[in-house]
Amino acid sequence: MVVEVPRWLNAKMEIATKDPLNPIKQDVKKGKLRYVANLFPYKGYIWNYGAIPQTWEDPGHNDEHTGCCGDNDPIDVCEIGSKVCARGEIIRVKVLGILAMIDEGETDWKVIAINVDDPDAANYNAINDVKRLKPGYLEATVDWFRRYKVPEGKPENQFAFNAEFKEFKDKDFAIDIIKSTHDYWRALVTKKTDGKGISCMNTTVFESPFQCDPDAAKATVDALPPPCEPACTIPTDVDKWFHHQKN
Repeated sequence: MVVEVPRWLNAKMEIATKDPLNPIKQDVKKGKLRYVANLFPYKGYIWNYGAIPQTWEDPGHNDEHTGCCGDNDPIDVCEIGSKVCARGEIIRVKVLGILAMIDEGETDWKVIAINVDDPDAANYNAINDVKRLKPGYLEATVDWFRRYKVPEGKPENQFAFNAEFKEFKDKDFAIDIIKSTHDYWRALVTKKTDGKGISCMNTTVFESPFQCDPDAAKATVDALPPPCEPACTIPTDVDKWFHHQKN
């Protein structure tokens, strides 16, 4: 996975799919940088949050499991290990299960995984291991995703597959979803599917008409502004607690 948001942080960073070479950037809405609220009792993101490269949730595909089309992004990952990762870090993960969130009418899969280099990784091989060894963590994950947009004035998110722990599907199901989203991505980068604005510029996919010379890619990267350092100013209201009564 590519780590977009290290655990406990609030800045809503994500792979910018419409920018050349898809850099990680902070999401902007109505001209303002986006942050997730501290939704009591959670501080920022409660896992290392990121995405699996070479996957795509096709907005033109109606998912048979959820009845909704994809959200036009790579598939998301919640990494539950003990290390707080760095933004942009690429880590190998063990897939444990998956959650099907319905975000404003779109399918938004959330893979549950653990860093293979985590000291306890050998003890986690299935979604039930998370429930057994980290009691309350899966329930907190559902609760977080259900309510995290409420401070923005939006309604609670919904999920497929009934309620609470039943919402999580097992490792085999998750791997099938990952494989299918990889197939959609391959169709995208080989121009068999219209990405409608997604930049498929790449240096490694030989069958892709979007493949470019490494020197051209380097020039694109060199032309970007420098990344924001951790000392960048964060709005004073970001670290406030937001209290919301659960339904």
